[in-house]
Amino acid sequence: MFRRSFSSSLAVQNKVAILGAAGGIGQPLSLLMKLNPHVKELALYDIVNTPGVAADLSHINTASTVAGYKKEDLDKALKGSKVVIIPAGVPRKPGMTRDDLFNTNAGIVKTLAEAAAINCPDAHFLIISNPVNSTVPIFAEVLKKHGKFNPKHLFGVTTLDVVRASTFVSSVKGKHPQDVNVHVIGGHSGVTILPLLSQTGLSFTKEELEKLTNRIQFGGDEVVKAKDGTGSATLSMAQAGARFADSLLRALGGEKGIVEPSFVQSPVAQKDGVEFFATNVELGKDGVEKIHPIGPLSAYEQELYKAVVPELKKNIAKGVEFANK
Repeated sequence: MFRRSFSSSLAVQNKVAILGAAGGIGQPLSLLMKLNPHVKELALYDIVNTPGVAADLSHINTASTVAGYKKEDLDKALKGSKVVIIPAGVPRKPGMTRDDLFNTNAGIVKTLAEAAAINCPDAHFLIISNPVNSTVPIFAEVLKKHGKFNPKHLFGVTTLDVVRASTFVSSVKGKHPQDVNVHVIGGHSGVTILPLLSQTGLSFTKEELEKLTNRIQFGGDEVVKAKDGTGSATLSMAQAGARFADSLLRALGGEKGIVEPSFVQSPVAQKDGVEFFATNVELGKDGVEKIHPIGPLSAYEQELYKAVVPELKKNIAKGVEFANK
């Protein structure tokens, strides 16, 4: 799954912490990171069950070590971490939007951000905890309070939107998913997810456009409904999170030309009053190397963009307000 050939020396440098490692996303994500050759030390943190998860993973014959940390050991888990991946929080259930998760998950993310600002302020932070449109601004505000915010080091993981888009479009068009790249911009919930199908080089009927756009925007609801109250997208989210983490680790090690979508502090929508926005981001040795522009939009996408802006502004403001209470 991961490129084993690149820079074997890189593997001895990276401690990766996963916060929420015993949860539905955390466990498969921890497995995938144990298989990653660019990880030397894997620190698994959760309020329960992490020693068991760590013991289980430690039997896998890859070069990284694994340690499990419980509630009182958050500081130890974070110290020395190069990359911190955060899937912590409660999952969505039928009828819930990502925004419904806000009251619980916002508090969790704020607490973790406080600890990160003290123990590993220079790490790269990958936020999976929903609602990402709000939790990323919360994390940023906490780091700012500590004088430790580096916008190049904070990422909202929106990779699953791109993964879904590739899967859904390739299914409709009869292509291999790896041959279909869809630039997805905006945020990471509902109408803030804007797939730019006009940039794929493929042609779509009006019906295809509308159905695909809606499915990409609300693909998470399919999984929530199918799991019938037992959770949300965990396995696909873990794969998407591991993909982004692998790309970042390779870029930190000096590999060039790595581009992934991410929800970051960005200038691309500042003219519309939006501080954080997802577009393709080139990753480098210090995190964000270059933020790619949105590019040309079709008339259909321009209309959709009009719905993205007010919703994103509201989500971001909600996170900032919560962090500054």
